Amino acid sequence: MAAESSKQFWKRSAKLPGSIQPVYGAQHPPLDPRLTKNFIKERSKGNTLPLKNKKASSFHEFARNTSDAWDIGDDEDEDFSSSFQTLNSKVAKATAAQVLENHSKLRVKPERAQSALSEMPTNCKVIKSSSEAQLSRSPDELRKCSWPGVPREVRPVTWRLLSGYLPANKERRKLTLQRKREEYFGFIEQYYDSRNEEHHQDTYRQIHIDIPRTNPLIPLFQQPLVQEIFERILFIWAIRHPASGYVQGINDLVTPFFVVFLSEHVEEDVENFDVTTLSQDVLRSIEADSFWCMSKLLDGIQDNYTFAQPGIQKKVKALEELVSRIDEQVHNHFRKYEVEYLQFAFRWMNNLLMRELPLRCTIRLWDTYQSEPEGFSHFHLYVCAAFLIKWRKEILDEEDFQGLLMLLQNLPTIHWGNEEIGLLLAEAYRLKYMFADAPNHYRR
Repeated sequence: MAAESSKQFWKRSAKLPGSIQPVYGAQHPPLDPRLTKNFIKERSKGNTLPLKNKKASSFHEFARNTSDAWDIGDDEDEDFSSSFQTLNSKVAKATAAQVLENHSKLRVKPERAQSALSEMPTNCKVIKSSSEAQLSRSPDELRKCSWPGVPREVRPVTWRLLSGYLPANKERRKLTLQRKREEYFGFIEQYYDSRNEEHHQDTYRQIHIDIPRTNPLIPLFQQPLVQEIFERILFIWAIRHPASGYVQGINDLVTPFFVVFLSEHVEEDVENFDVTTLSQDVLRSIEADSFWCMSKLLDGIQDNYTFAQPGIQKKVKALEELVSRIDEQVHNHFRKYEVEYLQFAFRWMNNLLMRELPLRCTIRLWDTYQSEPEGFSHFHLYVCAAFLIKWRKEILDEEDFQGLLMLLQNLPTIHWGNEEIGLLLAEAYRLKYMFADAPNHYRR
């Protein structure tokens, strides 16, 4: 099944026919419905590419050509959060274009994430990550380097920078971290005891129920100390955001940050690490940083969690309209068997695909989401579309409502790694490039 899925996935990543082949760095082409129709027909035909030309490259192949990606030097006096909206999208376009070009040329399967450091070019200096590590690229350059994936050693500092939590100015970083961590624990002293008050009991009770369900197969998250940390983070966030309060699904969004910031202090397998061996100061730093970075993420998608979750409702509808344009056969298959997108895609939007992917894949995905303008809100839509169409053969093979829902709610991604996520992101960017600037692409 896996081999067949890969064939179908890359059938859709072949070059577009004729005049709609995108020229990266140029003006986005308008969408011509006639060309879209031809494109769908092309994709439904038998695969004519030789198998040997369809070996996929990972984003680390692109990293080999990126000079000075993690060089260390003087810092820019810019704030990453303020420049986020002005990111030049040519960065991501070039990355995706490189991947799509390489996959048809390379025959040797790239190594997995464990060999990422050995794959990096010799002129890309990597330093051991710590809270003092200095990544001195400009905001745009750092995002360019992060789009194809961030090395484990520098991911904690990079994520703090990309989220806007850590200032780009290295002179301000230490004081900023100290101030924000103290501020968080000030919230704990001020608010956490109120969890026992009547008007907050429902919120705290729901958090307390959801925490053990968070990644139940990963031993790290079943440790009482970790669950206490998560309860504090989520309760304080809910108290400080009364417009939404706590909503099921937000608990998942803490885990990538917690794992990444824990990895700064742990060399072995993080998912099986006993956190009681860490000092209190280290645990407090991890907790506070996880809170602030999760808060930054949620600031951009808070309408997903306000009353009736209108953000998710709109995104699921947008996904339905997008799929109807890019793969009408799959869309009509759902209609034939009365499958509603809300029945499977609500979770994809509510949990940012975290229930569909292994945690290691989520972390890699978030490298790109934090590099992409509106990554968690807008770009995620195209990732979901690419993710859905990746399983088109399996979807079309199911011929009843129950079979389709069982498939869509239990997609076989357990063995996925950086390579599969890299290919998914390349396909998502291709879809975004084709459709995002076509104002009618949400309407039939």
